[in-house]
Amino acid sequence: MTSQEASTHPAIEYLAHKNPRPGQIEMIIEANKSLSNGGFHLAAAPTGIGKTAAALAAALEVARKSTVAKKVFFLTSRQSQHRIVVDTVRRLNQLRQNNSQITLVDMVGQSGMCVQPFAKESSLVFSILCSQARKSRSCMPWITQAPSLSQRILDGPLHVDELVELTKIHRENNVLTQVCPWKIARESVKHADVFVGDYNHLFDDGVREVSLEAMGVNLSDIIIIVDEAHNLASRIRMTMEKRLTPTIVRNAGMEIEEHLGVLQEQQQMDRNSNAEEIALFSWGLEVMGACRRTFNELFHSMHSSLPNGKDEQKVEANDFVNAIHRACDIVDGVSGQKSITENVEQKTPLVSREKRIQRIQQLLANVEIEVDTDSADGAFEPDSHRFAEIIACINRFGGGTAMALIFDNKGKDGKITTHLLDPGLVSKPVFENSAGAILMSGTLYPPEMYANLLGLTSAKTTSKSYKSPFSGSRRPVLLAQDVTTKYTERGHAMTMKIRAQIDALVKGTPGNIAVFVPSYKMLNEIFADAFFSGIRKITESRDWSKQDIDGIVDLLRDEKESGQRILLCGVFGARLSEGVDYNGGVLDAVACVGIPNPPPSVLNDSLKEYVSERFGKDLAWQYTSTQPAINSILQAMGRPIRSIGDRALILLLDKRHSDRVYSKCYPKDLMMSTTSGPETTTSFARRFFAKVHTTIEE
Repeated sequence: MTSQEASTHPAIEYLAHKNPRPGQIEMIIEANKSLSNGGFHLAAAPTGIGKTAAALAAALEVARKSTVAKKVFFLTSRQSQHRIVVDTVRRLNQLRQNNSQITLVDMVGQSGMCVQPFAKESSLVFSILCSQARKSRSCMPWITQAPSLSQRILDGPLHVDELVELTKIHRENNVLTQVCPWKIARESVKHADVFVGDYNHLFDDGVREVSLEAMGVNLSDIIIIVDEAHNLASRIRMTMEKRLTPTIVRNAGMEIEEHLGVLQEQQQMDRNSNAEEIALFSWGLEVMGACRRTFNELFHSMHSSLPNGKDEQKVEANDFVNAIHRACDIVDGVSGQKSITENVEQKTPLVSREKRIQRIQQLLANVEIEVDTDSADGAFEPDSHRFAEIIACINRFGGGTAMALIFDNKGKDGKITTHLLDPGLVSKPVFENSAGAILMSGTLYPPEMYANLLGLTSAKTTSKSYKSPFSGSRRPVLLAQDVTTKYTERGHAMTMKIRAQIDALVKGTPGNIAVFVPSYKMLNEIFADAFFSGIRKITESRDWSKQDIDGIVDLLRDEKESGQRILLCGVFGARLSEGVDYNGGVLDAVACVGIPNPPPSVLNDSLKEYVSERFGKDLAWQYTSTQPAINSILQAMGRPIRSIGDRALILLLDKRHSDRVYSKCYPKDLMMSTTSGPETTTSFARRFFAKVHTTIEE
């Protein structure tokens, strides 16, 4: 396609930039073509290409020209991205002027939008209070209608914070009328072109079913945009992690007993209204009483069979299921299931072995308790529902090798956790039943790996790694060949060498520096008693709040403007390395210490075994260890480069980056220089910053 043809492509009508950036038109055209065929486009698009605007342009053009109205669901794992999407649509509407405007609804979890005083409570307390207030109709914002506010949402894009503040002062027919922002936003989605939300809205089965029904939207009419798509597989795995302890089993039985008591009270008012239901829950209560015994036995056997020196091991799905069957057998031996078969009205056949598990799962799931189960932000659940979800999860995935159950002895009694090894089993039906999708990230590399992990059909999938618009001369990558964090070479001497390299970077860099390491333990080893002259050291803490994180960029900017410097020390995969955009050139350099390979574990071994089985042994190590580790480093490397005008030096502190097993995981266009020692590092840094500043001044 010629540049002239590209400039007149229909999708360009929906681009929020007057002057397209390098690579942006290419991404729009390729994504648009894929969506037009109901396909999926994976875009490894580095920072600066304008991927948010490009994805929206491609998706909106397809949605608008469709014979059946389509909606764009822009899903992201980061709340900071919400504002970027809202601002992008605002710019687009300004450019469109008299053309039809793009409407948008922005949402986060229910507690994050609540205007009631109890919104500040913990997730558990909020869920209970919100559910009670809605059920009793004592929450006036929830039951209040405000048609003009619904229209206001559609008149111009509102960031979620703006919507919340607007609902506090809204006047309906000149009367102050406070409404629930979360409810009115959700109800407005069916009239909007674009919805901005969390992954959970589509990739959590329970949330998706409730949300789409309330929104009045069908999955088949949704074009999906997944931002930071490299996180989607791990998010799905995290969502499917269900934990069981003996305490949860005990509490689940107590909750069934409480529910049964309510049913029996109701029966006293109407003797025949729920006799069969009472019989079922009575049986379920007996089974759960027996489950306390059988699961205690299972947990005891797990403790006693742990290999020497290990604190975790796999649990066979059959062992879990058989613990429930044994409990049912105990009850059947006592009551012979007479409690559920002796119905005067009709005889119910004996419950088969296969159906007993399903019946117990349904009983647990149907226990009514005053909590909110319709939230995208991980609301509290009763233990009966937790147990039901675990049983459902094992029933769904436990028959093959795609799920691993792992016992660990941490805590009072230990716990059993379900781990979905194949996130594609969840994501594939979502994508295939949608109207198409764009998956994008600066570190979606290699795209074909993520297509495999998410179960995307090859015939419907296109992918492309787009070149960075930044000149390599403005973001050089320097590899130190004298240091490593390889386990066999660790020690005090190596720690001193790493500190010397960081000190060399400090000496050669005029401004702020960020250093990232693989773990909090290593963070302490390297920086706890370290001193670097002329720079203030700030070390990331596990206990930092969102407010602490939000203040980091402002602090870096303030210190830089005052001529001071900060050495920011954080951990790969934590919020400083992935959740913060260091805009405005506030970072001059980033140092990446080591390679954040996952530590040895039963889970990682299970992942390798499954990937080897699915995609071949050659890909097992790359998919489960090396590629995720390098992508974490790429995320950290991209923190200081947020616009064309930014520049930064990247220092890789581990000689293993030159090994083939790791070097092949980097984008092909990434070039590395090498340094053999601290003196070379300082000289390289000084030359780079002197040259860059001269270029800028010219």
